[in-house]
Amino acid sequence: MAIEPERPAGPIKILVVDDAADAREVLQTHLEDAGYAVRTCAGVEEALQALERAVFDVIITDLRMPKANGLELIQHVRANLQDVEIMMVTGYPSIEGAVEAVKTGAEHYLAKPFTEQELLQAVAAIVDKLSRKRLAHGSAKAGGTHGIVGASSAMQHVFKSIDKAGGNTATVLIAGESGTGKELVARAIHYAGPRRNAPFVSVNCTAIPENLIESELFGHVKGAFTGAGSTRAGFFEIAEGGTLFLDEIGDASLAMQGKLLRAIQEKTIYKVGSSRAIQVDTRLIVATNKNLPQLIGQGLFREDLYYRINVIDIPLPPLRERGDDLLLLVNRFHARFAKDLNRPVPFFSDEALRQLMAYHWPGNVRELENLMQKLVLMCEGARIESVDLPPQMRAARPVARRLDRSLAEHEAEYIREVLDSVRGNKTKAAAILKIDRKTLREKINARR
Repeated sequence: MAIEPERPAGPIKILVVDDAADAREVLQTHLEDAGYAVRTCAGVEEALQALERAVFDVIITDLRMPKANGLELIQHVRANLQDVEIMMVTGYPSIEGAVEAVKTGAEHYLAKPFTEQELLQAVAAIVDKLSRKRLAHGSAKAGGTHGIVGASSAMQHVFKSIDKAGGNTATVLIAGESGTGKELVARAIHYAGPRRNAPFVSVNCTAIPENLIESELFGHVKGAFTGAGSTRAGFFEIAEGGTLFLDEIGDASLAMQGKLLRAIQEKTIYKVGSSRAIQVDTRLIVATNKNLPQLIGQGLFREDLYYRINVIDIPLPPLRERGDDLLLLVNRFHARFAKDLNRPVPFFSDEALRQLMAYHWPGNVRELENLMQKLVLMCEGARIESVDLPPQMRAARPVARRLDRSLAEHEAEYIREVLDSVRGNKTKAAAILKIDRKTLREKINARR
């Protein structure tokens, strides 16, 4: 596999190869007006020289040219360059020509004559695909903050909430499905605030037997129960001055909920076996994968405790709703495991990436992390194909959208997703949406 130079930041760079001067001029004008950086060549030989001197993101080549045709250029690019997308343009459209171009390595095919809108729509789709590949393979800058990967608008809301929560000591409730990273968010809040140098103590409420959880949280005195051979501090005391993170708070018993409520309200605790109140200065962050209002309605969770812990509410989106964040995480995990296991970093085929994006991810980020470790460990070659994925992923189809929202809500979400996919470039988004920039601007303003 050829090693390519690091790609400079800036606009997408496109190489246009066509023996017709008027065709080169039209393509260059339309593409530059759309914000792309364009270089033109009159033939394959000139294009090969250009590829030796500069790095391009997309190549748009004519099929039939004197001396060497576009297929020969595609063969050279596919043999020597990995991170380039190719589109074949031809005035002789045929099924055979399209099949040959695709077999050679041009995954995009545009027949002449085409309109400016058709050209920009095709290029925008190519750039979108290229961006996704680079996110997964580390050629693009990973978004995120607080040590958490995420560039989607959903995660930007989370990051803003972390910043707000970090600046005070209010109790925080983090809600999200299993595997969405609730403890990562809790740690980010702790280390973003003034208590960063004090302890952060994490406790999973489901991991402690019911008969021991009170002793674990509040401590006990010597002789409080059989086996209590000495006085012991609980997690509230251990986290003094810092943060206590209680995961899966929805699984706590009603009796335990009552004791937690008193500790939060009075900022005091009582060791098991003692009647002496102990003042504690411990910030509480709790998390759950359950619907607490629903549990309240069922009599399984105290409403008064809910309002005490829900001062700052941070809902975490599931992985399937985070768009291209999945590709950023793929890059983070498979690069990390390749380094840990002293294995080469694998490259994902387009079909494998498509199936990863289509999968529902019931286990969220944790499931993705486990899969990346397995793939790096078990992959025998430098490329991961769709056949290497688990059977349930190979059969995955795009997740169905909710049907309980208005048409305007669906449109707003789709516009947001398109803008996310092109990194906020309104010209590219308008081309994908097949509307002009003015209409897109009006729709964006209407959402605000």
